[in-house]
Amino acid sequence: MTALRRFLLLLALLPLPLMAGNLDSCALVRFTTTAGDITVALYNDTPLHRDNFLKLVREKYYDGLLFHRVIADFMIQAGDPDTRNAAAGTLLGEGGPGYTIHEEILYPAHYHKRGALAAAREGDDVNPEMRSSGSQFYIVWGKRQTTDQIENYQQSMRENSDWQFEVPDNILGDYEKVGGTPWLDGAYTVFGEVTDGLETVEKIQNVRTDRHDRPKTDVRIVKAEVIREHL
Repeated sequence: MTALRRFLLLLALLPLPLMAGNLDSCALVRFTTTAGDITVALYNDTPLHRDNFLKLVREKYYDGLLFHRVIADFMIQAGDPDTRNAAAGTLLGEGGPGYTIHEEILYPAHYHKRGALAAAREGDDVNPEMRSSGSQFYIVWGKRQTTDQIENYQQSMRENSDWQFEVPDNILGDYEKVGGTPWLDGAYTVFGEVTDGLETVEKIQNVRTDRHDRPKTDVRIVKAEVIREHL
């Protein structure tokens, strides 16, 4: 286990209030899309992802890109530069800036509740270090979880997670009352959350898609802009 991995594991065991921080100190990015606006806060305790995301936004990297992968009751995904001028029917999802980012997985401080902003990545078979895509991200929708699903999730995390602990009540409550994708916890870097515009996320995840999960009518990021710097 690397020194950084040990450090991240130690952070994961800290009390949640110490980790979660205050969103008032986080940078805010607003996406103006053809379906409406979405504002996200970028967590200060995932600085590699935060700073890279802010850099790309300032470079206007995301302007004109599509939400190229949309799955109802699951998530919406964007950030592939190949989508900017992609013709209808083109298979998308492999593009990026030419680099990846070291994972900053801080579960249970950050988890896949509805509205979570997380980094996409290649699968474990080719990416055992769980490094994140340099640009592709997804925003979680997810279904509300039943009591049985919550119990199965809790048991699975006890048996399979690097972190042996009881899942905190606030996480269980969010998944049961709000929704999310708990099976992704501990495997992808969550580095922010939607602060405004969940109704836009809901609208996008409900659009009709083709067999590759690409919306049949393009949903495009018109522009992304930093509307508040982090403290």
